[in-house]
Amino acid sequence: MLRSLSAKTLLTAMGVVALSFAATAFQPARAAGEMPTFEIHIKDHKFDPANFEVPADTRMKLVVHNDDPTPEEFESHDLFIEKIIPGGSKGIMYVGPLEAGTYHFFGEFNEATAQGDLIAK
Repeated sequence: MLRSLSAKTLLTAMGVVALSFAATAFQPARAAGEMPTFEIHIKDHKFDPANFEVPADTRMKLVVHNDDPTPEEFESHDLFIEKIIPGGSKGIMYVGPLEAGTYHFFGEFNEATAQGDLIAK
């Protein structure tokens, strides 16, 4: 009797461990609302802030507000992003995870003034 009780207890414990592992191994990805969000503005055909830091190795949401009345194309060859943002609106992009480094971006419609860098640390 003692032997079967121990086996039963062992099997129960093994089942709990297996279920615990399954529950943690298959966690869904974090919802977009929980993702770190970074916001920049385009005003007078310039980015504000023009340079900013983000955490490396982290997926994030980048929100670009175009406060100008004219459209701007947010572009980055480093980030593989190209998005037209109409005047008075915003563009949302998902970036990363990025290795540590500097990633240049610019406004293609006003390239002389709209320049910036995203620095992943």
